[in-house]
Amino acid sequence: MKKNMGDIDRIIRLSLALVVAVLYLTGKVTGLIGIILMAIALIFAVTSFISFCPLYTLLKISTCKTK
Repeated sequence: MKKNMGDIDRIIRLSLALVVAVLYLTGKVTGLIGIILMAIALIFAVTSFISFCPLYTLLKISTCKTK
């Protein structure tokens, strides 16, 4: 997999995932909405750690700095 996510993109995704996780774990977001948001947060976290977003590939987007 070729990296297609830049540092700022990764930081934003990880921050959002962290916020959602805290909201879910503190009980501010519950039920089906909470589960859906946690699934999205998990996807954001995983894609941030591997610096690759499959959706970016489909849309031909890259937030990496060009060399």
